[in-house]
Amino acid sequence: MQIGAITGYVDLAQIILYMFWLFFAGIIFYLVLEGHREGYPMESEERPGSAAITGWPIPSPKTFKLASGKEVTVPELNRPEPPLATRRDGMSFGNPYIPTGDLMTSGVGAGAYAMRADVPDMDLHGHPIIRPLRVLDGFDVSKNDTDPRGLPVLGTDNKVAGKVVDMWVDTCEMMFRFVEIKLDTSGQHVLLPVPFARIKKDSVKAHSIYAAQFANVPKLRNADQVTMLEEEKISAYYGAGTMYADPTRAEPLL
Repeated sequence: MQIGAITGYVDLAQIILYMFWLFFAGIIFYLVLEGHREGYPMESEERPGSAAITGWPIPSPKTFKLASGKEVTVPELNRPEPPLATRRDGMSFGNPYIPTGDLMTSGVGAGAYAMRADVPDMDLHGHPIIRPLRVLDGFDVSKNDTDPRGLPVLGTDNKVAGKVVDMWVDTCEMMFRFVEIKLDTSGQHVLLPVPFARIKKDSVKAHSIYAAQFANVPKLRNADQVTMLEEEKISAYYGAGTMYADPTRAEPLL
């Protein structure tokens, strides 16, 4: 037999190849399991609101200890879900759900959101990551860009809803996340996500909602902090506006 041969049909190189295949299959198995921790477990479509679906490929729950001292278990078998105001469009399980009530806050479709933790996202030093410029040192609007503070805010109907009073910056990503607006009608402050805003030299225009609809934007519990859940609800409100701010937007184009 040749050097490295164990028998006339098996040698060391062949055994190493088989070991690599087993190792690679194990890695794939592990990654598939771990990839199903977020967004799972699912619910049976035939029994909405029933016990969660478990078993392959959903892994058994695992508890992680966070830097804050809290613990998170994923997948969370009894996780909270946003309150949904919907009805099924037909008797079949495959029929879509139609939002009912206030379409802007129904929590489905373009206005869907996840029940993230109702606490601010923190950095390594224990400070909220997203904060307004008024409480930060060393942050400001670039001199090469338009500073929107003091500019009027327009809805998609070109009516004035209020004016910009501050900008909220992501101190980790070094980018602006929200425009803070003081409403003309009530004097309340609301946030407008930057992706939904078009900042011009003389105004800031919202892409998705009308001026009157700014009054119902979800409010903050703390004037200088935004929680992860509040981020979700605020973005979902403007997202819902892309389809539900005007009834004609939900109709087919043709």
